[in-house]
Amino acid sequence: MIEPQPLWLTLMIPVLALLLDRLLGELRRGHPLVGLGRVISWLERRLYRPSRLRGALAVAMLLLPVGLLLVWPVPWWGQALLLYLVLGNRSLAEHGQAVAEALTAEDLPLARERVGYMVSRKTQALTDTQVAAATVESVLENGNDAVFGALLWFLLAGVPGAMAFRIVNTLDARWGYRSDRYLQFGWAAARLDDLMGWLPARLTVVTYALQGRAVAALRCAWHQGRLCASPNGGPVMAAGASALEVTLGGAAQYEGYRCDKPILGRGSAPSADAVRRAVQLVNRGAWGWVGLCALVAAVIWGGAL
Repeated sequence: MIEPQPLWLTLMIPVLALLLDRLLGELRRGHPLVGLGRVISWLERRLYRPSRLRGALAVAMLLLPVGLLLVWPVPWWGQALLLYLVLGNRSLAEHGQAVAEALTAEDLPLARERVGYMVSRKTQALTDTQVAAATVESVLENGNDAVFGALLWFLLAGVPGAMAFRIVNTLDARWGYRSDRYLQFGWAAARLDDLMGWLPARLTVVTYALQGRAVAALRCAWHQGRLCASPNGGPVMAAGASALEVTLGGAAQYEGYRCDKPILGRGSAPSADAVRRAVQLVNRGAWGWVGLCALVAAVIWGGAL
């Protein structure tokens, strides 16, 4: 019979994973999420119909392999490695900083190109302010998806939980649109992402709020967030924008449809500086989370001696 892993060791794994992410960054070749993207495209070509049932079947097929990890024990170092592979803290920071550098250099075409790596909206006609706003939105929302959500689901359900969350999140990013093509097929991915992301998003709201204008940030998350089409992304972006003292929202053109986003946050129009501060907001929050994990692990380990 396999002995359960000590709680203090489980709590130290996010610390190790974030350290690996900080030291190594995103893999340049052979990254699992890149491979996942290819599998998603392959599966979509074979299963696509404008049908909720077909979409749900595709989601189930992609999540099924993760279930094997529930019965296949992974050593602590393997858990740290797998969690590192699903985290995206350094990668998110590098993408955000690249846009900020282009905006600072007043190279709008380059800034549009670089923000296009981060968002699914059309970027060819964005102004510098719109580029900054789109980047801040992406950094804040992906802080929840690629960092805090993955960390929380690891703490709740181990490596299978973190991997399932990132798979569902990736599926939502690919299929969770209200366009003619994905309205039905992407329904299951979008709803499951809303469900799995509900708790991480609320904790992310608190994480952002504690770093600046806490009361205003919580109010914006509550009042403005509910106006957004995304029940999780709205509160996260509203809280983050308020903490940064900027205003986000407005019209955004996607492939096949246009979206008028509600006003989120409170403050001035975002700029390159706001992008840098958004990156810092996510980074401080991530280290705050793993610092708390390390502290609790030390207390538990000390009590066991």
